[in-house]
Amino acid sequence: MNYSNVEDTAALYAFNNLPKECNTSPSNGGYDFDDCSWFTFFGNPNDMSEDSLPSNDHRSGSTSRIPRCAQRPRQMASANRFHQMAASPRPSPRPNYSFQPVFHERTTHEDDTVLTQELWKLARKSGTLNLSNKGLASVPERLYDINEADAESRAATLEQLSIKDEDAWWNQVPLTNLDLSSNALSHISPKIENLQSLTVLILHDNALVDLPAEIGKLEKLMRLNVSRNKLSDLPRELYSLPELRHLNISYNEFSELNPDISDLHMLEFLDAGHNSIKSLPGGIGFLVRLTALLLPYNHIKDLPPDLVNMRSLQRLDLMQNDLTCLPEDMGLLRKLQFLYLQHNDILELTDFEGNETLTELHASNNYISNIPIRMCENLPHLKVLDVRDNKITQLPDELCLLRNLNRLDVSNNSIDKLPVSLAALAHLISLQVEGNPIKSIRRDILQCGTSRILRTLQERSVAKSKDEGESDSGAGARLSGGQAGNDTAANYPDRYKLRHTRTLAVNLEEITDVPEEVFQLAQKEGVHVVDFARNQLRTVPNGLQHMQNIVTELVLAHNRIGQVPQFISQFTRITLLNLSNNLLTDLPKEFGVLNTLRELNIANNRFSFLPSGLYDLQGLEILIASDNHINELNVAGLQRMPRLSTLDLRNNDIDFIPPILGTLTNITHLELVGNPFRQPRHQILMKGTESIMSYLRDRVPR
Repeated sequence: MNYSNVEDTAALYAFNNLPKECNTSPSNGGYDFDDCSWFTFFGNPNDMSEDSLPSNDHRSGSTSRIPRCAQRPRQMASANRFHQMAASPRPSPRPNYSFQPVFHERTTHEDDTVLTQELWKLARKSGTLNLSNKGLASVPERLYDINEADAESRAATLEQLSIKDEDAWWNQVPLTNLDLSSNALSHISPKIENLQSLTVLILHDNALVDLPAEIGKLEKLMRLNVSRNKLSDLPRELYSLPELRHLNISYNEFSELNPDISDLHMLEFLDAGHNSIKSLPGGIGFLVRLTALLLPYNHIKDLPPDLVNMRSLQRLDLMQNDLTCLPEDMGLLRKLQFLYLQHNDILELTDFEGNETLTELHASNNYISNIPIRMCENLPHLKVLDVRDNKITQLPDELCLLRNLNRLDVSNNSIDKLPVSLAALAHLISLQVEGNPIKSIRRDILQCGTSRILRTLQERSVAKSKDEGESDSGAGARLSGGQAGNDTAANYPDRYKLRHTRTLAVNLEEITDVPEEVFQLAQKEGVHVVDFARNQLRTVPNGLQHMQNIVTELVLAHNRIGQVPQFISQFTRITLLNLSNNLLTDLPKEFGVLNTLRELNIANNRFSFLPSGLYDLQGLEILIASDNHINELNVAGLQRMPRLSTLDLRNNDIDFIPPILGTLTNITHLELVGNPFRQPRHQILMKGTESIMSYLRDRVPR
């Protein structure tokens, strides 16, 4: 750049050295031009006007840039606005956070500013305050007075409050839900006792080392989550909370549980996993309302005898501990459904007599050497059996008694032979046997997966029957009344098994009909589960009418049924009905009177629409209708099903998803993959139900 005279050069030099000559104190918000000698020639920008601008005479023939720019209308307007601002009083300087270091000690003032007036008003209206993930080192002091009327409300007149009705005290509710999770809190003030109306207090992912004794005064508290902190004990006063139902103390530093925990008589959920607990206190069995007890990743070596007094317990998680055995009277936990025992030192499993409701048993990575035969007889509803990575050498033939088994994992054991009775497990869809020295089946067959292994075992079972002198259709003939004559009910099925398991299950027998005598016998023995899956039935057996008042589960999957009779509506206690893999196109109109039905599976049939009778099932929670030819959704009908939570419509012919479907908040699991519609896109479907429903709600016409 060329300069026309020395004045330009001097001016540039002065500009480049501004920091040395001007006051640059941050308190002034930048440079102080009044003290800068460089502006003796050009003038102070704060006083810039046409009269104060230098003339061309001072520039020795060169044209001044400032007058040329001032001739532009836009620049003139900006200059006028700047001149007006200079004439008006200067506002108070705003704090300059650019000079604040990124890593610094959090101050109480900073924590107090997090609770803004907007959050305050929202909490007063809704009763819920979310301050999670705010970087708090301490709880804002103002929070403890949130249930009290603020100064603005106390000073306002009735007329003023009437104008702002939404801010009036009569529209405000006490704080019931407080979330302070994912911060850096190291303590909670005793002032927490001021929040007497709290029912939910969430404090997980902080740095708490203790809790104040005053927390025991929150008599309405129902849910407390203090997981992922540094707690080693809880205040004794906490165990007197009369309404506490949910307590999560996982991922802390507990070495034991206080015996006073048995005083929490209303407790329904306790998670104490990922601590260093070595034993459970005596008296824990007094928690008779507890439905879930989670104690994974501890060092528990044995269980107290009174644990089996938890008669409401449904889920027991003891994985990654040091257990060597289970209580002999585990059968007293009659409502137990899920049992997790992975990664312990257990040598043998109990018979589980009395645990008929158990559906999942996970006992991998132990030292179990065998599967008890009595256990197979006592668990008719078991669906998942995981005993991989143990010392098992042989599988009992009685595994076939686990009629409802869906998944069997015996990988990484010492098994050299698979019993052919496994082929009788009609619902088995996953059989894991890798890592065993199996010699009875070729390796290439084992590598083909579950269906190929079961087919091989089925072929061997048929061959074995022929070798023993039985005809291939012997069982089918007996049940169809072709050869057994009047002795059918006496000889098949076995009375003892019916009485003991309360289950009538005949699978993979190619039967086409079932005589009434079989159902009459089952009715006398109190059978409530009927399973005729994987046969050749073309109609629902008429003899089922004898059991209409006692059947709770009816499985007729994998048959050739083309029509469901009207008498199905007379089953007054049925909760599960599986009609999948048949030839159905419709259901009777009377189907809607099955008020006790909770789960219905009509997948893999020939439905082109959801039958109208379904929409009257007020108690239905799970509807599986995948792999049909359904081409449209009747959202108005689905709205009449208030308890529907799972809806599976995969692989149908639906070409449009009504956005109003997203308003059905009761649906928590929605499957729509495999349909020809364009919206929502596949990427949204893969994100899960919440994303799908949110996408649909955003497109509902306002």
